[in-house]
Amino acid sequence: MSNTLVNGLMSFIDQSPSMFHAADTIISQLESNGFSYLDPSSNWNLEVNGKYYVTSNQSAVIAFIVNSTAVENEGFKIVGAHTDVPGFRIKPNPQMTTESYVKLNTEIYGGPILNTWLDRPLSAAGRVALKSDNVLRPTIKLVDLERPLLIIPNLAIHMNRDVNNGVKLNAQKETLPVVSYVKEKLEGNIILEEVAKKLNVAPSDILEMDLFLYPTEKSCMVGLNEEFISASRLDDLSMVYSGLHALLNSSSASGVNVLACFDNEEVGSTSKQGANSPFLGTTLERIAVSLGKSREDYFRALAHSFIISADVAHLLHPNYPEKSDPTNKVLPGNGPAIKLSASCSYTTDSDSFGVFAHLCDSNNIPYQVFVNRSDERGGSTIGPVTASHVAIRSVDIGTPMLSMHSARELMASADFIHTTSAMLAFYNL
Repeated sequence: MSNTLVNGLMSFIDQSPSMFHAADTIISQLESNGFSYLDPSSNWNLEVNGKYYVTSNQSAVIAFIVNSTAVENEGFKIVGAHTDVPGFRIKPNPQMTTESYVKLNTEIYGGPILNTWLDRPLSAAGRVALKSDNVLRPTIKLVDLERPLLIIPNLAIHMNRDVNNGVKLNAQKETLPVVSYVKEKLEGNIILEEVAKKLNVAPSDILEMDLFLYPTEKSCMVGLNEEFISASRLDDLSMVYSGLHALLNSSSASGVNVLACFDNEEVGSTSKQGANSPFLGTTLERIAVSLGKSREDYFRALAHSFIISADVAHLLHPNYPEKSDPTNKVLPGNGPAIKLSASCSYTTDSDSFGVFAHLCDSNNIPYQVFVNRSDERGGSTIGPVTASHVAIRSVDIGTPMLSMHSARELMASADFIHTTSAMLAFYNL
């Protein structure tokens, strides 16, 4: 079972080079397991034991199972994660030439560790808007160029003798990927033409593209006994997959099980498809209304609900142990980490901590505690943002990992499995 689960995660990540592909892969698995799409512009007619999903921007998905119609007394059991990852987005009119080299103009998305993207074979994937008969509704296609087309070359140590002392990279100058070289002036837009060829459309039919770079190396197991997962996008697709696997395998007669996969967490969640939007609250209220409940019943349901905000956590780094909190050390193989912060950058409090800890104890699942060093600011999650829209009890947890926000990240497979088991136990309540 454990090998199957880990292989499933690696396959899921490799099929999801962009947030749009991640949502598409989620939807494919949902539909293969009997989930039906709900059109936001139509009336919803929900049934007990019905399985449904809704989308926003083709990059965010909320899926749910109606276990019972008594949602006002039994509430929603929600796992929240995000589909986007730090990296580079290709700008409009991206083609640039320096001497004979052809480069693409990009901008940074989120907070990637820039130097980990250097000297790696890269490709591009995302979404393309095409002309259609309806001006307000362009034809939308996903595209994955798949093959290694791009690379961001490092500067040789002979020309930068201080490189191993640390180099600050200029995002507009020093992280632009090379795509080709030419001896004469290059006409046209080669990336646009490559996308058009891939989609079998005319370049003139392409209105705009949301294209993101990604490393082409596949996910794999590493370590003496293959105890680690090495992959791009573990943050946060590992948590998405844990929640998805748990939802698909859950069995409960209580309330409504919900998986919310938001976009744009890495850039602040302020979009219609982000956690800082009405997407979750509107969906939960529509579920209640479609089950014949009043607005008062909906608020009662929220009072009975609970959210697991699922975003990866930090493992203690073997080469930088001093970077971890001195009394709360997160170690590989010891299960998911419950995340706390005095600044409320995580939603965990003693009440929600107790819920998750008891859940794990009752199911023989190990867990540990993560707090930042008091002199480190740390990051945040969708948890506090979501809580500001729907005032539901919430805990922040994450599968601990190394190399967070690197082009390639590292996670103990045992911890990923323990996290998935905890989410399944939660949905089975």
